[in-house]
Amino acid sequence: MEKCLTQTLILIILCLICAQSAADYVRPKPRGPLKFPWDRRDSSQPRQVHISLAGEDHMRVSWVTDDQSSHSIVEYGTSSGLYASRAQGDSSSYSYMFYRSGKIHHTVIGPLEPNTVYFYRCGGEGPEFKLKTPPAQLPITFAIAGDLGQTGWTKSTLDHIDQCKYDIHLLPGDLSYADYIQSRWDTFGELIQPLASARPWMVVEGNHESESIPFFKDGFQSYNARWKMPYEESGSNSNLYYSFEVAGVHVLMLGSFAEYDEHSDQYSWLKADLAAVDRSRTPWLLALFHVPWYNSNGAHQGEGDVMMAVIEPLLYAAGVDIVLAGHVHAYERSTRVYDGKTDSCGAVHITVGDGGNREGLAHRFKDPQPEWSVFREASFGHGELKIVNASHAHWSWHRNDDDEPFRSDEVWITSLASSGCLADAAYERRQMLLVP
Repeated sequence: MEKCLTQTLILIILCLICAQSAADYVRPKPRGPLKFPWDRRDSSQPRQVHISLAGEDHMRVSWVTDDQSSHSIVEYGTSSGLYASRAQGDSSSYSYMFYRSGKIHHTVIGPLEPNTVYFYRCGGEGPEFKLKTPPAQLPITFAIAGDLGQTGWTKSTLDHIDQCKYDIHLLPGDLSYADYIQSRWDTFGELIQPLASARPWMVVEGNHESESIPFFKDGFQSYNARWKMPYEESGSNSNLYYSFEVAGVHVLMLGSFAEYDEHSDQYSWLKADLAAVDRSRTPWLLALFHVPWYNSNGAHQGEGDVMMAVIEPLLYAAGVDIVLAGHVHAYERSTRVYDGKTDSCGAVHITVGDGGNREGLAHRFKDPQPEWSVFREASFGHGELKIVNASHAHWSWHRNDDDEPFRSDEVWITSLASSGCLADAAYERRQMLLVP
């Protein structure tokens, strides 16, 4: 009897602890999930069309068909209805528990002219789509929103992004919030198609993409099948991390959920990639990954510390200008910072995990605000980064509650390449970290 009472008392204490923890961090309810009515279409019709960069002057077109016999062909040209070029790609499908995907197509088209509108058709039939290639030289504008999901707030974020003039969408993880329910990958693809079929979407994995089942399913199966990024084109052996160059910008897409210790493939690849960057050709160096390193919010505290200890010295050595992350469902911007302290030669860290996810916002920030934290707010929204020239870029964050033209936070950022940081003796010493 005494043993039973002791066990009951332990359970009560545990429940009280859990209740207290929940009370300490309460997310408000977001707008409800979106409804996706059944849409009857021919099984060979392309669905979930999205595009991404695939090496210099090339673009990857991805889509899904229900018809397993559909061809992975893209016809394209610079005039509507007149397709002067044609490319053949490949396809795959996957099974997940009782779900079987449609036929997932990936076809690389090019070479393409920069800053040019192309019309294209997938699979030799169906509707015509239109895309615009990024410019070959600065200026260039990126739209950034992470942790999107499929709620009313997601739709608001996408509507706001659709109003801005941008060249590439960057997404630092947590795309569909499918969370094992594979049909949500399909509805997410339909939701973003109007934007993602017109401008390249460059994405990296978040924790909600894992969907692993111990001893049964490896992680990131659905993500890797549907969102093929240019990892092979950048010398990586994993779709979870890669890099690309566009205009005068080199962009690192790093994997928070791939091995990153000093003996890992990602670490070796990153060192080689950074060593090959030519700052005279690409004066701006950006990095994206999911879990933020500089976070003064109460949510997800310390989760990026291990990766930061290993990878931050490499990024500092290479002179990374701006780091963009998600995961925390709020917005925060730092000053230039390194090793936990303000540093004029460090990176500006920006968290934009406020795209509209179903889990709601992370309202509780730590007090007092850290010295390195300049602006923070728990609201849904998106960011815009315009790289104007080799020395100056303009960052702005747009709250969903406001009309898109209103900038809730903005700052001009000077590149490290133009500030003298890359020329001083300390930089030369830091370069030693990049030696293989």
